[in-house]
Amino acid sequence: MKIFHTRSGLSTYLNSKKTSNFSVGLVPTMGALHNGHLSLIEIAANQTDLVVCSIFVNPTQFTDSKDLDNYPRPIENDIAKLEAAHCDVLFLPSVSEMYHKTEQWHIDLGDLDKRLEGKIRPGHYQGVTQIVNKLFTTVNPDKAFFGQKDYQQFLVIKKMVDQLKLDVELIMCPIIREQDGLAMSSRNIHLSPKEHADALILNQVLKFLEENFKTQNLINLEKEATKILESSEGIELEYLEICNADNLEPVNSEDYPSLVALVAAKVGRTRLIDNTILR
Repeated sequence: MKIFHTRSGLSTYLNSKKTSNFSVGLVPTMGALHNGHLSLIEIAANQTDLVVCSIFVNPTQFTDSKDLDNYPRPIENDIAKLEAAHCDVLFLPSVSEMYHKTEQWHIDLGDLDKRLEGKIRPGHYQGVTQIVNKLFTTVNPDKAFFGQKDYQQFLVIKKMVDQLKLDVELIMCPIIREQDGLAMSSRNIHLSPKEHADALILNQVLKFLEENFKTQNLINLEKEATKILESSEGIELEYLEICNADNLEPVNSEDYPSLVALVAAKVGRTRLIDNTILR
């Protein structure tokens, strides 16, 4: 696996490789890799000729400086995992490599920047789009692979790609879960055994929605699921919503061709998100 620390070095290398018949896949990450990330590497390897994984803890998408400081950075373990997964290239830039002090960025994301994660973490998706656009222009990938766990993020990046008319295909890959159902996350290492057990209710409620959304009124079903979470030990619920899967607008009837249920909660000091595509 080749490792690059500069945008110019990576671009030069990729330009030397790329031909009309040679495709590049990008898997953007913030490190602290787990099997969910590695599943993206595997899918990318099956669909493209060369896989680039980026590891960059992006400061502009953190709305809490303590969260940024506490984000895990086990880089040696990450490198070992990527080598075992046969990743071709690791892009490992510094903050100064990716950002100039005077640069500014803003993209109109509409309601996607104001609802759910956007409401709770104002400015978060501006930071996400800023860095992902930099990665796209550096790597120039044919395909970019993202996990479904960050469903809203995927829609945000899709909106950016459409607005800027970027020539990249976005691939959303399935959520990878622990054996007990908890969605894999780099933040799970902060959970105590009890908090881990408490957090299982998130996936259990999503399964409850999967089993009942075809036969029950969606608004009442959402209220029932919310009550379950609000009464669950160790859970500080931030939101649970059933939304139009295309734009995350709240639903008020069953007449939607696509539906997604999304949840966010704090378990102890750890913030977790999860979702399920209902239709």
